[in-house]
Amino acid sequence: MPKEKPKVNIGEVIRSYRNDRGLSQGDIERRTGLLRCYLSRVENGHTVPSLETLAKIAEAMDINLADFFPGADTAQDRETKRALGELSEEEIRFLAEIKRYSTTLTEDDKKLVLAMIRKMATVVPRAAAQAPKSRAVSHRASY
Repeated sequence: MPKEKPKVNIGEVIRSYRNDRGLSQGDIERRTGLLRCYLSRVENGHTVPSLETLAKIAEAMDINLADFFPGADTAQDRETKRALGELSEEEIRFLAEIKRYSTTLTEDDKKLVLAMIRKMATVVPRAAAQAPKSRAVSHRASY
């Protein structure tokens, strides 16, 4: 009986996630110990990695192993989809912008950014308290 061809090109999926995160094959090599030439062979479909190797690659990209496989909805995936459904398009764009820049931040910088956001959220600018929608606070909404 002939083997059924896989429906997922795991190499394309890996490359897509890697590019989305702004990582090079060299970055993955340093984080996993896997050779860059091996990663290239995987991404180009010449080699299929073992599950153990996929787990290393997923960890290096800070994603779940299940993210490599379509239709593998986890409880966390369902919770994320529910939470995203409660956000406006503007909020989703704002979070995507933060995500884009956060990949280059250190853990300390990420903590600092969160502390600044918390502080900004608790402080009500004087102009906002006096006028319903003044220009003085509109800079916070633009990004």
